Amino acid sequence: MIDRVLFKVLQWAAGHAEEGRYSPVGIVFHWTMAGLVLFQLGWGWWMGRLPVGGGKVAAYDLHYAVGVLMLVLVVGRSAWRAFAPEPINDADKPGWESTAAHITHYVFYACLFGLPLSGWLMISATGRETELTLAGLIPWPLLPLHEVSNARLDAIEAVAEWLHFGLVLSLLLLVPIHVGGALKHQFVDRDDVMHGMLPVLPKPRRRPSRWRRRYLAVERQIVRQARLIWRPSRPSKA
Repeated sequence: MIDRVLFKVLQWAAGHAEEGRYSPVGIVFHWTMAGLVLFQLGWGWWMGRLPVGGGKVAAYDLHYAVGVLMLVLVVGRSAWRAFAPEPINDADKPGWESTAAHITHYVFYACLFGLPLSGWLMISATGRETELTLAGLIPWPLLPLHEVSNARLDAIEAVAEWLHFGLVLSLLLLVPIHVGGALKHQFVDRDDVMHGMLPVLPKPRRRPSRWRRRYLAVERQIVRQARLIWRPSRPSKA
């Protein structure tokens, strides 16, 4: 029974992929995670500037609860991606842009896993009295660090905090790159990439645009200059 239901669900997802679109499940995962990432970045910046007191504690509690929710969602998104087919669209064309997009994608997943995990590790190491919950409803356990000495717990917390900070900086860099790439696909390349993740957005008509011509001219110039810089120097003749 379960295998038949799973087969039907994956077949339904494959139908969307064949049309060059992500499934509604993948779309919900994507935009929910995007909203939570932006919320956590803004909320984390704001709560760090609050004065010590009950308001700051409540702000951190919400930050923790959303972080646990993000961890569950990214695990679910990864599981869905592992089984449900993804569409093949214009972003998959061979070239440096496709390679850069795939690298960015994997770094995003590293951040989305690493941020809640490092936060969970920080709280488990030093906030032993902190009660974690999933979305404020379901209790979430701390990591089992009861047998670890206080000195080692302090070291674990310091490493996790630096990792957390580094991943935040990575996200602050990746988000504008990702958004800029999506806008380029929509308005410069005029292809089907954004339509695949946002079906309500009409697919742009294929036609040459001045922005596309300008982009290609700049790209050719950059490639030409890069080749001049990296061209190995020829040995001089004696």
